[in-house]
Amino acid sequence: MKTQNNKPVVLWLLTGSLIIFLIVIIGGITRLTNSGLSMVDWEPIMGFIPPMNELEWNEVFEKYKLYPEYQMVNFHFTLEEFKSIFFWEYLHRLLGRILGLVFIIPFIIFLIQKRLSKKTILNSLVVFFMGGTQGFLGWWMVKSGLVDNPDVSHYRLAMHLIMAFLTFSYTFWVALNLIYENEEKFNNQAKQRELNKWIYSIVIVTIIQIVYGAFVAGLNAGFILNTFPKMGDNWIDDSVFALSPLWLNFIEGLGGVQFIHRYLAYLVVGLVVFFVLKCRNFSLTPRQKTAKNSMLLIVIIQFLLGVFTLLMSVPVWLGVIHQLGAFLLLTTIVYSLHAFKTSK
Repeated sequence: MKTQNNKPVVLWLLTGSLIIFLIVIIGGITRLTNSGLSMVDWEPIMGFIPPMNELEWNEVFEKYKLYPEYQMVNFHFTLEEFKSIFFWEYLHRLLGRILGLVFIIPFIIFLIQKRLSKKTILNSLVVFFMGGTQGFLGWWMVKSGLVDNPDVSHYRLAMHLIMAFLTFSYTFWVALNLIYENEEKFNNQAKQRELNKWIYSIVIVTIIQIVYGAFVAGLNAGFILNTFPKMGDNWIDDSVFALSPLWLNFIEGLGGVQFIHRYLAYLVVGLVVFFVLKCRNFSLTPRQKTAKNSMLLIVIIQFLLGVFTLLMSVPVWLGVIHQLGAFLLLTTIVYSLHAFKTSK
């Protein structure tokens, strides 16, 4: 398949990546505005249509009243207040449905036109599977907040978020394969493998950091110990060890989860800086230079965003920008991994 014939396919994949990006941002707003439990039904088809009149709005509101969030937290809500939180969850789900159509319809058209290679077809099917899994995880997460506790499981929230990031990363990677399929590779493969292993380290630590970002959000751990660089008056606050057994602090304790998220941030920045410094000993291609410089810039911005988000006790707008920063950081890391890969 010739490169110029890939342009519509590349545009399709990048459009899907952009919509995933928007879904993650709207999902962040949904979480920070506590809107995620406003839609108590799962209707994959009819969910396209919002309430169209006052009668339908009242029916939806009455359903919401049957669940813990209204009964324990928002019992004072008027219909108009309910509409404001319903909007964000509806928009979040609507974008998910639109994403499905954006992937499926062009895929069928490209199949008919025979624009897709066997490898791209297989990659597309993987994307469909990941997207379907993401939709399931979203509803599975919401269900956890509709039983006794009016808040979703932070474990399920983390799974939902990380699947979104991984789906984006994989889709973006497939697009990059098509964009750069004829790219000249690094001359010294042995030296490139040395750089590549450091990028893989950055990928792994960043994914763990994103998971802990979801834990912080799910447990509302960003609303405590709003000081920097210390946690209150100490480098390690006593609350880090509040739960027993000890290990439970680092997956369920507010202080412990925030502690991990704080210090993983230093590790991510350190790894990126080390990688950039190591690149000084190599002759890089223009794309590789762009990749490593972009990664360095974004990781510094993201670190500063995290600091200000903490100091300001997670205002919605800054929390969303911080999540946006995580997304952009992962994008530059994936791009760097592709630019420094040792084989096609």
